[in-house]
Amino acid sequence: MIKQVNPRLLMREPLQRCGWPQCQAACCAYGVWLDEAEWRDILAHVNLILPYLPIERRDPVRWVDGRCEEDPFVPSGRVVHTRVYPDPTHYAGSACVFLRSDYKCALQVAGEAAGYHPWRFKPFYCILHPLDLDEEGRITLDEAALLAEEAASCLRWAEKAQPLLDLFAEELRYLLGDAAYEALRERSVSAHPPQKSSHERI
Repeated sequence: MIKQVNPRLLMREPLQRCGWPQCQAACCAYGVWLDEAEWRDILAHVNLILPYLPIERRDPVRWVDGRCEEDPFVPSGRVVHTRVYPDPTHYAGSACVFLRSDYKCALQVAGEAAGYHPWRFKPFYCILHPLDLDEEGRITLDEAALLAEEAASCLRWAEKAQPLLDLFAEELRYLLGDAAYEALRERSVSAHPPQKSSHERI
């Protein structure tokens, strides 16, 4: 789906991941856009997913909220949105229909339980987060200060800078493939040899 990254990801930043489950899956507060092809795939595997949702959320008709938009960066060109339910225990007071009380995604739990990769049913935009797409559809990352200082961010400041390609290795390997990822790492090392970052925390 995505074969390019923004040069921003070749940089080094003093960032680290949020440390699930301490973050309580804050990123799931507002639901997610699903490619229509992803939605059809989820519906085709309903029986694998249902056991990992509470009884009151086992009606697939109510897994999406009716919103539909065009999106040039997904295979089908259109996306639908997952339903969001009120949740006073969660950040922002709401949570995606697929978020369980143990802060795990039912789609991920179902995929792993069925013997697939844990992200088999996970929406593309969930896998991508907290990365994003730029206006050209390349994988990128917002400015560090915007992310690390947001209370519900999936990133936090770290004492030492590290390559962003290492920080997001799991996601990038999954989305790009191992060969493309390794080629990016070689390019990053050549263009930005390790050195002390001016943003590094002392």
